[in-house]
Amino acid sequence: MKKIMLLLLPAVLIMAVSCGKEEQSERFKLLTAHPWTSDSLLAGGVDASGTGQMLEKFKGDVTFREDGTGSFGQYTGTWMFADNETSLAIASPDLFFPLTTHIVELKATSLKVTFTFPSEPPVNVRMTFRPR
Repeated sequence: MKKIMLLLLPAVLIMAVSCGKEEQSERFKLLTAHPWTSDSLLAGGVDASGTGQMLEKFKGDVTFREDGTGSFGQYTGTWMFADNETSLAIASPDLFFPLTTHIVELKATSLKVTFTFPSEPPVNVRMTFRPR
């Protein structure tokens, strides 16, 4: 019985250590490393960040916190990766619908996302951010 316990003890210790904090992906680290600030907010290829325009409330700082909460311009809500970390899903009580964006680029110096706004006709949106 003592031999079995001596054999099981290392296995239990290894499992306890490995069940600690989950390792974060490189994309997660890049996204949550710092606040981002809007660089360009385009709808249909035209700046849509001005007063009364479609993307006005996304203008400013964007923060993706490690706990899955965040602020997105004037919106607050939650975020998570989708589609094997190639998309971002953002939900806020202030948005008409949950927003799922395709990540075009995510580097330490640049975040670029796109999505299609469901209108008639649909509008292609591109938002770019840089570190604040």
